[in-house]
Amino acid sequence: MTTLSTNNEAVNAPRVSRARTLWTACTAHALHDGYTDLIYLLLPIWQAEFAIGYGALAFLRALAAASMAGLQVPTGRVAELIGGRTTLALGTALAAIGYVIAGTSTELIGLCVALVVVGCGLSTQHPIASAAVSRAYQGDARGPLGTYNFAGDIGKAAIPSGASLLLALMTWHHMLWALAALGLIVAVGVAIFLPANLRPVHRSAKPEQHASSAGGGFALLLAIGILDSSVRMGFLTFLPFLLKEQGASLSTIGQALALVFIGGAAGKFACGWLGARFGVLATVLLTEAGTAAAISAVLVLPLAPTLVLLPILGVMLNGTSSVLYGTVPELASAGRTEQAFAIFYTGTIGAGATAPILFGILGDQIGAHGALLATAVTAAVILPLAIALVKRI
Repeated sequence: MTTLSTNNEAVNAPRVSRARTLWTACTAHALHDGYTDLIYLLLPIWQAEFAIGYGALAFLRALAAASMAGLQVPTGRVAELIGGRTTLALGTALAAIGYVIAGTSTELIGLCVALVVVGCGLSTQHPIASAAVSRAYQGDARGPLGTYNFAGDIGKAAIPSGASLLLALMTWHHMLWALAALGLIVAVGVAIFLPANLRPVHRSAKPEQHASSAGGGFALLLAIGILDSSVRMGFLTFLPFLLKEQGASLSTIGQALALVFIGGAAGKFACGWLGARFGVLATVLLTEAGTAAAISAVLVLPLAPTLVLLPILGVMLNGTSSVLYGTVPELASAGRTEQAFAIFYTGTIGAGATAPILFGILGDQIGAHGALLATAVTAAVILPLAIALVKRI
């Protein structure tokens, strides 16, 4: 009787905390991803105010991305010492404080400091929140992880779009302070609602199977993730400038980014379904070939058709990541799901930090159009890697 009672408590406890864990993680993901992509809306503003080139703008974007990427694994270690809930709450508050600093900045050095602080705060979300969802749902985590990933795209659409509307009412400084207040509210919510203790993730597959997959399959998965992130970040860095050349206003640029992110959110669902029905290979081939074709198209289209195409491009641009994130637990070594997520996010976010610099330097040499064409070529490079990956799964 005692054993049965204990087993029932073990089953019921996660069920009680599952919904709360998922929705708290989703809220944090939406805010953090919205904070991350808010920078794209700010780049043209900072270019005009501080008179800087594409390379310098890409460096600004890279400061936040590099600090976020570099602290993914250390964040996991901090969470082991003080708890994931505390770490995520403090990180969310730190990201908000970074935007407070940015809002007070009148010189370029102030923005650099602010973006490093923002990146440090943002580093806490992905490994902790995704691991929390995995722990809450155990072997049934693929679907909830898809919902969690979808929430990030909602934030990418809502926060830059909302910021563009606020810019019609106030200066960019005051807009950042308003969004920083939102971040502090979410930090309090994380501290209150995210469960403090969740069971470790247990996998049913044999350890030797995981070790074999992690040795080859995970390395290929990581390589595809790095290139995919490079394409996405490079494209988003130059999209505002392409739209500006086409005659788009600042408000239109904000709405255009929202269209891309809304399409990306839809891509998370669509490509999850496609991946389950047609497999990883077919889905990745479709999304990456579609990304290369769509980026090439926006380079030659006028503004109105470009705006129509952007949601479709968003589906392709983010579709691959939906398949990749769901495959991480399958290729992780036994009992090392959190570490696998940390390594994967370190690689993909690190690529997001360095790729815009490389594309930015290229843009200074051959222009925004040439840099965007280079992102399309990079998307095409992923195709043979996807063929190699499917043999390892």
